[in-house]
Amino acid sequence: METRLHPRFENDPAARIAEDALRACVHCGFCNATCPTYQEQGDELDGPRGRIYQIKQVLESGEANTTTRTHLDRCLTCLNCMTTCPSGVDYNHLVAFGREVIEEDLPRGWRDRLLRALLVRALPARWPFRLALGLGRLARPLLPATLKRRVPARHGARAGATNIGAVTPAGFPHGRVLLLGGCVHDAIDARINAALRGLLGRLGIEVVEAGEARCCGAVEHHLAFAERTRERVRANLDAWESILANGVDAVVSTASGCGVMLRDYAHILADDPTYAARAARFTAQVRDPVELFDIQTIRSLGIRAPADHPPVAWHAPCTLQHGQGLAGRVEPLLQAAGFHLVPVAEPHLCCGSAGTYSILQPAMAGRLRQRKLDNLEASGPARIVTANIGCQTHLQYGTDTPVEHWLTLLERHCGATPAGA
Repeated sequence: METRLHPRFENDPAARIAEDALRACVHCGFCNATCPTYQEQGDELDGPRGRIYQIKQVLESGEANTTTRTHLDRCLTCLNCMTTCPSGVDYNHLVAFGREVIEEDLPRGWRDRLLRALLVRALPARWPFRLALGLGRLARPLLPATLKRRVPARHGARAGATNIGAVTPAGFPHGRVLLLGGCVHDAIDARINAALRGLLGRLGIEVVEAGEARCCGAVEHHLAFAERTRERVRANLDAWESILANGVDAVVSTASGCGVMLRDYAHILADDPTYAARAARFTAQVRDPVELFDIQTIRSLGIRAPADHPPVAWHAPCTLQHGQGLAGRVEPLLQAAGFHLVPVAEPHLCCGSAGTYSILQPAMAGRLRQRKLDNLEASGPARIVTANIGCQTHLQYGTDTPVEHWLTLLERHCGATPAGA
């Protein structure tokens, strides 16, 4: 796709990256075939190809308009289009550039500004979210069923999952990882990080955590607060520096959505002379939990589902399969542990959670969730498992079928002692 940058963007490195992405596009439209919003709307402007053309107009004219903002706001950034694209278009950074220009050029209405300001301040800060969640849980018994589902039940860490000393080999002979707690993760379901600590501890892998849990920056990034995102990333690198300096084999988040953001640190600070090299080293160490396990490891841990365990449905988050390119990695581990996975149609489509999307675009998010649940529950599973706290919470709001993280499912059926690492 031929394009010419407006003089406004000639010296903008992000615009150059966007231009390169545009030039890679061959207009084939394969991306539309797998785009959730295009499937729902049937509107070219609500598909990746249409959004690419709209961003092209911004690059060439130097101006954004409210129509472009509407259709970029409606994009989930699920990155399904990047998995489908035969030309390697970097849609992720292209759409991020478009959103940043829009936020700079087009002031939003006061309601929208207020909601976005609350999100960008409350979620990363942790305590406002925890306070609101705590109050919601106190009132939960009094709420009608539809609202009750919106307030996640308390899921504290099981004692057995954190008491790894009883089953850990002497010391930690097999490595050391930094586990990032995230901003709202443990408040919603503390079992997940506890499960990973327990499983890795059984393998002789030391798990260290930063003294103060911090948001990875995904909230600011989703909302196109560009400079605030860069400030967050710099602050995180500074906060984690002492742990990283002592040596870790991997940096891990049990939320695949955070994992995508962490893997993008090198890109976000690529033009920062002080932090670029540190960000690149950090990004190179980021791993999703599924990359720390294989079939042999699952067997060595003595993880085995009972013979009569009911079937489960696997939901692959977009951030795992498209954002991190790890599609098909969890299923063999669950099957090796003896879980029967039911077939699920349209596994590539987004559930509608997408970070803050389900709050800002509730109607579309609700339609996509129902479509996803219809597919997940078509074969009557007793449980749905996933790899991202956002998907877990979003899906649970729409169903009575239990939804949990794949790590907690494995840890719950872990043998009393590891069979050998």
